Amino acid sequence: MAGGRRRKHHFGRIHDSSRGKASERGEQSLIGSPGFSRIVYSNHPECIEASAINYGSNYVSTTKYTLATFFPKSLFEQFRRVANLYFLICAILSFTPLSPYTALSSVLPLVVVIGVTMGKEVLEDWRRKKQDIEMNNRKVQVHHGDGIFDNAKWMDLKVGDIVKVQKDEFFPADLILLSSSYEEAICYVETMNLDGETNLKLKQALDATSNFHEDLSFQNFKAVIKCEDPNANLYTFVGGLQLEERQYPLTPQQLLLRDSKLRNTDFIYGVVIFTGHDTKVMQNSTAPPSKRSKIEKRMDKIVYFLFFVLVVMSFIGSIFFGISTREDLENGRMTRWYLRPDDTTIYYDPKRAPVAAILHFLTALMLYSYLIPISLYVSIEIVKVLQTVFINHDLHMYYEEADKPAHARTSNLNEELGQVDTIFSDKTGTLTCNSMEFIKCSVAGTAYGRGVTEVERALSGSKGLPLVQEVKDEEGQVEDSSEERTSIKGYNFVDERVTNGNWVNEPHADVIQKFLRLLAICHTAIPDVDEETGRISYEAESPDEAAFVIAARELGFEFYERTQTSISLHEFDPISGTKVERSYELLNILEFSSSRKRMSVIVRNKDGKLLLLCKGADSVIFERLAKNGSEFEEKTKEHINEYADAGLRTLVLAYRELDEEEYKEFNRELTEAKNSVSADREEMIEEVGEKIERDLILLGATAVEDKLQNGVPECIDKLAQAGIKIWVLTGDKMETAINIGFACSLLRQGMRQIVISSETPEIKALEKVGDNAAVATEFKAKVLHQISGGLELLATSSENSEALALIIDGKSLACALEDDVKDMFLQLALGCASVICCRSSPKQKALVTRLVKIRTGSTTLAIGDGANDVGMLQEADIGIGISGVEGMQAVMSSDIAIAQFRYLERLLLVHGHWCYRRISSMICYFFYKNIAFGFTLFFFEAYASFSGQTVYNDWYLSLYNVFFTSLPVIALGVFDQDVSSRLCLKFPLLYQEGVQNVLFSWSRILGWAFNGVLSATLIFFFCIRAMEHQAFRKGGEVVGLEILGTTMYTCVVWVVNCQMALSISYFTYIQHLLIWGGAIFWYLFLLAYGAMDPNISTTAYKVFIEACAPAPLYWLLTLFVLFSSLIPYITYAAIQLRFFPMYHQMIQWIRTDGQSDDPEYCHMVRQRSLRTTTVGYTARIEATSKRFQEKPEGH
Repeated sequence: MAGGRRRKHHFGRIHDSSRGKASERGEQSLIGSPGFSRIVYSNHPECIEASAINYGSNYVSTTKYTLATFFPKSLFEQFRRVANLYFLICAILSFTPLSPYTALSSVLPLVVVIGVTMGKEVLEDWRRKKQDIEMNNRKVQVHHGDGIFDNAKWMDLKVGDIVKVQKDEFFPADLILLSSSYEEAICYVETMNLDGETNLKLKQALDATSNFHEDLSFQNFKAVIKCEDPNANLYTFVGGLQLEERQYPLTPQQLLLRDSKLRNTDFIYGVVIFTGHDTKVMQNSTAPPSKRSKIEKRMDKIVYFLFFVLVVMSFIGSIFFGISTREDLENGRMTRWYLRPDDTTIYYDPKRAPVAAILHFLTALMLYSYLIPISLYVSIEIVKVLQTVFINHDLHMYYEEADKPAHARTSNLNEELGQVDTIFSDKTGTLTCNSMEFIKCSVAGTAYGRGVTEVERALSGSKGLPLVQEVKDEEGQVEDSSEERTSIKGYNFVDERVTNGNWVNEPHADVIQKFLRLLAICHTAIPDVDEETGRISYEAESPDEAAFVIAARELGFEFYERTQTSISLHEFDPISGTKVERSYELLNILEFSSSRKRMSVIVRNKDGKLLLLCKGADSVIFERLAKNGSEFEEKTKEHINEYADAGLRTLVLAYRELDEEEYKEFNRELTEAKNSVSADREEMIEEVGEKIERDLILLGATAVEDKLQNGVPECIDKLAQAGIKIWVLTGDKMETAINIGFACSLLRQGMRQIVISSETPEIKALEKVGDNAAVATEFKAKVLHQISGGLELLATSSENSEALALIIDGKSLACALEDDVKDMFLQLALGCASVICCRSSPKQKALVTRLVKIRTGSTTLAIGDGANDVGMLQEADIGIGISGVEGMQAVMSSDIAIAQFRYLERLLLVHGHWCYRRISSMICYFFYKNIAFGFTLFFFEAYASFSGQTVYNDWYLSLYNVFFTSLPVIALGVFDQDVSSRLCLKFPLLYQEGVQNVLFSWSRILGWAFNGVLSATLIFFFCIRAMEHQAFRKGGEVVGLEILGTTMYTCVVWVVNCQMALSISYFTYIQHLLIWGGAIFWYLFLLAYGAMDPNISTTAYKVFIEACAPAPLYWLLTLFVLFSSLIPYITYAAIQLRFFPMYHQMIQWIRTDGQSDDPEYCHMVRQRSLRTTTVGYTARIEATSKRFQEKPEGH
């Protein structure tokens, strides 16, 4: 059959559709006004009217460049670097007579530098392009007329196309649902890519289109949709569908968004309304920004500073040159007659000395260009690419289960990984695995379940204690529950007192029976029987609800059938010891909502008794208990606190019996409330439920683990010890986010919580009145009041050193981000140890990230896995995408992709620290070697009356930064390690060297610059004084310019390479090869270049083989200058290491002294804490210990 199998379920009482509410009727009047002008011709996208509108295609691009923009945009990127712009000007001037060197020696290095960098940009953008091609070429079935659906590429879809999407496929564009494989035309949608939530959303088509059952139904289908224009709001939609001259209102209930996934539904038919960059998911994303690291920005400032020094040097030189030139010819008398000042050009004309000085200034600007390292940028590009290769190939960040290694998608931000101050993390799919596990329960005041949570495992491991769930059997042997782990998804309950029907032997077996029966009945899940195996699986709206039903099944109460009026179970009968079939008449479902925080069902059992079964948050259930129903309350509360401490999500279960009269009255009121069309409809339903959900009898509590990804608590603890602040920004409910906060130790028992919520009674009362302006004003005032209260609490807590947590919901956050409030909000948030933002939209996530990034100036990192995280990833200094099981949108917009959150620990503490240290050391050394080289040129200029004559051969100048000194720096940038990866993780506080920018501070940069000037001074003056009047060759000839230049150049090459050897902490054979090879290559170059024709080699012709090599003075002077130039640095380094050691040097002592296993010494080094750890399980242990120490004092 063309349409496929039709599935039938009865949802009449499960899902009360609220279509046609008064508020929606009001919204329909907006259609046709500005902002609501879109017209879609369904199933007829080629018609004249549709062609005239010309909506955008469904092609989506996330690349930085296009063929047309690559050259202009890439060249702009290159020449916005001040150094490259300067070298471009020098290259142009090198074609004029002003140039002190040949044009080729100036232009070639610049072309190589720009070419290599642009090549890297092409490579990175091509990778993005390939991912775009893969997405745009995905296939979907599209109606091509006559009821025939054929496969078409996503990018070929047009507005108005009818598409058929199969189970587990992503929606290719924003669609309006027309019908589905269910008779009620419902479908389940997973929106994790959009809002981070894993629970399935129920969508339902209009009744008017729900009967289009098969492909052929669309043969003559024509409809016109008028709706809102493209916008970024994921949660609202206003539109209307005109079918056969009738109008039907469209709501978000019919909207299927691109990048959400069809689940538990065989297929759906939908009409495309928004395509490509008009879709809501793309409207929420921003163009990939050009990110630059803070070190690179500071590097530009250093280049500005060096450029300033260069201009000052040129200015001084030109003044002296002008004075000397003017005095060369006075009254016909020539001072320096050998220069023939009476017969010269404009460049040296005593009669026009000011003009000659200005032209000399331009020559000097070119001559001293070697102060600014042209190869610095390209060397850093090479180093960063090689660093990303190491990141990509790190086996410790390879996720074998999914065959996913780490993947650095850009190399621009490697060193930023070592300077992160604040992490913004999504919750679902980033911290969690998107799965819930039933792990413990408390029934009749007795705790059951020996499963071990991530938090308990982390706590026990850190204290060196056995796991608290380890118990002894009858023979006294320790049983480890981890060996008994089951492979049933959603179920990790281990306790032989309850499993296998053993609960019948427990003291309160009747209570346990009612508890398990409640789990099997009180839900909205739908059973799905596998026809081959007979195994039942469940389609639930949330993963925790599925976990409850699975737990009931595994413990003997299998829910297997639901109809419109009944729920059927296979129950374990304690009397017969076998399973029996029992059916319960389903009368009403009072659904869960964030304000009610509970859910109830009313059923009639086989004996005719009316039962109300209720499950909900402890805060709402305990206050509704009857006096005779709270027998186990104290014990249950105690267990709930223990479960919360273990990071588990808890729900309390209770029930009551109803009499017929009470139920009839309740049902009449409920029916009236449901049939109401007033704006208070939902509140009326809640009030009716409130009346009957009272006088409950407590059964117990469940504990479900919102399964964290492996290693998340340990990772967060390590990051907290490293001094990194962690914020959670999630689209999920506040309760869920708080539970995860406890699970991963961002929150802990005893931590003061500042909760800023829109769900307060005052706000709800205002909303009932309905004056929107008054509500907004009052709401903002309320949020301001809550923030002010939080700031007061913050002031008192800072005096007590008490850790605070800030929890804020989406509506309140919208107010907090307004211009007049955001500074107060930020002050409060920065003072708290943990910050959790719930119900945050993608835009809000991005705005929070931007606020912290701009106002604090610190480095921010965002990590997420869904399309709803894209804005946040792009706004942060570094965006990390989790390449999880769902979608690639976050990965495609990220800077680095990893498979699991726990790999963030190694990425930051190891690779981040190494990259920061390597790049910082590399830049400092680069400036040192160029200053040392450039100042020898300046000193010779002063010695030669600032004549513009260079002491070095043209190609000596050009190749200094390319061959003789650059390769060792690249080796340092790729291989150097101050501390091993093991010690980086053992002493996470080492990471603060990057956060506080210790290794790239202005004092350190200026220290290296001073070292460069000192080295240049010693090299120049020792060489000049030693060679000025001394006979050099056997024949008694004194030194000429070519010999002086070669000798000085030899000294510079040796000094800067040996300085590099002293700076390296971790030698490899490659570094030895490049450092000593650079010096040896200089001699080989002298031989080869000197052997060329004199027209090519000019001043270098046979200078080494005939003059320098045979002269002992050349070798002795090189050795003497080398040691003299290095002694100041060695002296400084020895004093600093002995009396003022840096943190990494202390850890190096541990390594070299063999004390890495001495706990007392390691603890002493750890105590040099730059910041108190306030979150993580280490902080939790300290807080718990403190609480126990203070308890006796209280008693």
